Amino acid sequence: MLMQYLSRWFPILTTAQSYDRQTLNRDLLAAVIVTMLLIPQSLAYALLAGLPAEVGLYASMVPLVVYGVLGSSRTLSVGPVAVISLMSAAALGEVTARGEVDYVTAAAMLALLSGGGLTLLGGLRLGVLANFLSHPVISGFITASALLIALSQLRHLLGVTAGGDTLLELVPSLLESFSRHHALTLAIGVGVIMFLYLARAYAAQWLQKLGMAVPNAELAAKAAPAACVLATIGLSYWLDYEAREVALVGAIPAGLPQFTWPTLSFALLQPLAVPALMIALIGYVESISVAKTLAAKRRHRIDSSQELVALGLANIGSGLSGGFPVSGGFSRSVVNDAAGAQTQFASLFTAVAIGLATVFLTPLLYYLPKTTLAATIIVAVLSLVDFSILRKTWHFSKTDFIAVLLTIAATLLLGVEQGVACGVGASLLLFIYRASKPHIAEVGLVEGTEHFRNIYRHNVKTTPEVLTFRVDGRLIFSNVGVLEERIYTNLSSEHRIKHVILMCSAVNEIDWSALEVLESISTNLSNKGVKFHLSEVKGPVMDRLVKSNFLQKLSGEVFLSQYQAFSAVAFSPK
Repeated sequence: MLMQYLSRWFPILTTAQSYDRQTLNRDLLAAVIVTMLLIPQSLAYALLAGLPAEVGLYASMVPLVVYGVLGSSRTLSVGPVAVISLMSAAALGEVTARGEVDYVTAAAMLALLSGGGLTLLGGLRLGVLANFLSHPVISGFITASALLIALSQLRHLLGVTAGGDTLLELVPSLLESFSRHHALTLAIGVGVIMFLYLARAYAAQWLQKLGMAVPNAELAAKAAPAACVLATIGLSYWLDYEAREVALVGAIPAGLPQFTWPTLSFALLQPLAVPALMIALIGYVESISVAKTLAAKRRHRIDSSQELVALGLANIGSGLSGGFPVSGGFSRSVVNDAAGAQTQFASLFTAVAIGLATVFLTPLLYYLPKTTLAATIIVAVLSLVDFSILRKTWHFSKTDFIAVLLTIAATLLLGVEQGVACGVGASLLLFIYRASKPHIAEVGLVEGTEHFRNIYRHNVKTTPEVLTFRVDGRLIFSNVGVLEERIYTNLSSEHRIKHVILMCSAVNEIDWSALEVLESISTNLSNKGVKFHLSEVKGPVMDRLVKSNFLQKLSGEVFLSQYQAFSAVAFSPK
């Protein structure tokens, strides 16, 4: 009983009970491959967030361990990701502009606040809250953020000083400074970009032709960023890029992160609270999406609320170990899965490997050109750009299209924080709009059957004395007025109506406000000599109606089926 309770909060205990040597070997191999991807990614995303490169390594150790112990996904890999790094940079830039707190301390506090919010939601089992962020809106935000990230990295690619947080700031700044670009820096960056794109398109095929097995060739192709890092470090050392004024990563302190508690101050908490919440929500949505996608392949179960706790404590661990906000990364998780990771132990082994690299390999990273990391980021984030979401939503739902377009425009023109706020607002407005506009169909009898369908979509049988509506969804305070208006509009245009039947087969809830409106409809119809009936009322809804006095005030009847109601008030089918 105790083990069952502990396994609920520490899913790795369930995994450990059946752990064997074969699984260990697969997890170790996956850890080695993911480490090769994570080291350049961690360095790059730390620089993207405006932090020293080593902070990216710190944020890739403790969070991996914490999530590995607490996470319900066996293959999700947690660490710095592009969009969260950009959001962190936007939040930290405003807070540290006044010079009252140093950047690294503010980043750690941002991770603690983000993690605290996620952990609280997870403890309350409120993982469902993330569903209020619509996926089209999230896709639009990620697309716009990816473009901003790519533009922000062009300054490292050109070797110039340029700044800005929005499209209107970045583009003029880059154009103005382009004439001062550093030719060698640009050549290195463009070369890395070309190599990465060629490797993505052709490396697996080339390796297969050399005799490598298909799975191994595909995994080796994904190690292209690591190959670029090693190659440019070697060239930087032998050709003395530093003397040629190519910007390098520089000295990175060797050793593991030190656990410290950032100095708390209300002046720091207040401006970071809202950005931390936004980072938490976006990070969780991205993380849970990746986790569920990978789990579906292996028929594993993901506990959404447990993921909140695991991701929240991983962020707290990052903050306490000198890191910054983290999330489940798509690229590293896919590589982890493809590399054959079987359990959460692969994340623990990856954390150990990154720790060893931090202790022993940091002197090599001194010679790494920043343009290499910028090129790596550009290639990685441009794969996230998906303008097809505009075309898809335009054809499918104009309201979704408007929400996505507003989110993209707000993010590009106003900045990341405003884009997130616009996305959240758009998601909530979409929810409210759809809740206030239930699908209401006027239905008739399909000849020769007992089925009723929309009179505008099917050839059905109706009678002018009977008006029947089917409501598809809940009847609540925000939408019952739409039904009321439809009924009265039809009554005003057809004076022969003697019966109105509300088909409730798709109604799973009626709140008190809606009940009062239905009572009013029944009374008003009765005064006009029209009876109001219900049909196919679901059990839970009927239980509520019984508890009120609505059934006593109803001018008509409640029928078991729509066919029975129609037959009783109109005519029997021939």
